[in-house]
Amino acid sequence: MPGCWLCKTEPDVYSIDDLRRDGTTGWDGVRNHQARNFMRDGMQPGDVVLVYHSNADPAGIAGLAEVVGAPRPDPTQFDRRSEAFDAKSTREAPRWILRDVRFVRRLGRVVALDALRADPGTRGMAALRKGNRLSVTPVTPAEFRAVLRLAGASVG
Repeated sequence: MPGCWLCKTEPDVYSIDDLRRDGTTGWDGVRNHQARNFMRDGMQPGDVVLVYHSNADPAGIAGLAEVVGAPRPDPTQFDRRSEAFDAKSTREAPRWILRDVRFVRRLGRVVALDALRADPGTRGMAALRKGNRLSVTPVTPAEFRAVLRLAGASVG
């Protein structure tokens, strides 16, 4: 099985439906070193991504995506108009990267945060740990299967 990741997004900024419309997007704006390192060093083409809607009602996993391509510099770090602008980053030595992700499917129903916390197969997920605010976290294959079970979806 490929690697598994959970990536958070606010649906009013960029949702699973936006990804479905666009087909592929650069997962940009990540400004945490640990999350960046997961994207740069851990993610591989073909890895599956659980797209998590945060600050939503309900908050939870809304769909699946796939990592495509190699890490590349995040252009928002150079854009002075962007909330993700980083004055210390240069084109010669970029500090932040993004990963391109491709839409796979929307889940039949959002797997809500409460359901993730209550289920024995998902309650240990890194994204659910107290104090964790990372926008990108690894997911075990067993957790991934449990999410699909909660969504009433198949692995294939």
